[in-house]
Amino acid sequence: MKDHELMLFSGNANPALSDQIAGYLGMKVSASEVERFPEGEISVQIGEHVRGADVFLIQGTSPPPNENMMELLIMIDALKRASAARITAVLPFYGYARQDRKDRPRVPITAKLVANLIVAAGADRVLTIDLHTAQIQGFFDIPVDHLYGAVVFLRELEKVFPPPVRSDLVALSPDVGGIKLANHFARHLNLPLAIVDKRRKGGAVTEAFNLIGQVEDKNILIIDDLVSTATSLVKAAAILKENGAREIHAAVTHPVLAADSVAAIENSHLKTLWVTDTIPLGDKAASSSKIKVVSVAPLLGEAIRKIHEDTPISILFEHSE
Repeated sequence: MKDHELMLFSGNANPALSDQIAGYLGMKVSASEVERFPEGEISVQIGEHVRGADVFLIQGTSPPPNENMMELLIMIDALKRASAARITAVLPFYGYARQDRKDRPRVPITAKLVANLIVAAGADRVLTIDLHTAQIQGFFDIPVDHLYGAVVFLRELEKVFPPPVRSDLVALSPDVGGIKLANHFARHLNLPLAIVDKRRKGGAVTEAFNLIGQVEDKNILIIDDLVSTATSLVKAAAILKENGAREIHAAVTHPVLAADSVAAIENSHLKTLWVTDTIPLGDKAASSSKIKVVSVAPLLGEAIRKIHEDTPISILFEHSE
């Protein structure tokens, strides 16, 4: 919609990332006010005229997820009622995605529910990064541009692990569900692949871990889309050490880092955890010597530019499947 004015708006989920995206595009985030009524309900006021504009609203559903989700929906509704020509919901992190299928009796499919809510609120398009499962794109009845954190990670890893060093590196998936993502890194960097197969022993807590692949006397790069409590990541690192691995690194797109995860990472066998800024780091994570941030602002900024100009964004999938 290059004949319509491009406007950026931001909620409160990740204002620093919104400012970086705006800076990349050489513009400013447009004015809006997000306040609370005395009982806690969210109140929104769009501060600029948006009639006929091509609007991009940057608001992920990172912690606190319920607050940020409602803020997203209400801001979309406000923009729609103000007659924006098109509203693209830019969700650096798409929450409620882990419940993407009915795998037990009497459970919801929240990934589909949230998709329905975003469409019902009035979004015309969604731009996001590393959905927990790629098929969530099909839960939407509007176009979805699904970018990959691998694009920014691989550029960084190619610098950190040049070819002479890379010969001793192994890509590893911390569970069977992440094999496709880890395999993509392995193919691009020309690395062997290993897997930690995690299985329940018969309770809610105890788990058995089986290692598939050769890791002895190798440096390891664990690949995943999300780190929450870091339990699987830390246990995988411990298993790798027990099996003779040398340095253990990880690249994880979304740093949820809930509960005592940062302390667990600091006390683990992990040497480096690369994450992106799809979710703002808390103070503990920001001060960690092990956690390094790679920004997705240029990736999202370029995607916004191309969507606005109605030009292909295929170049942004350079490192994707």
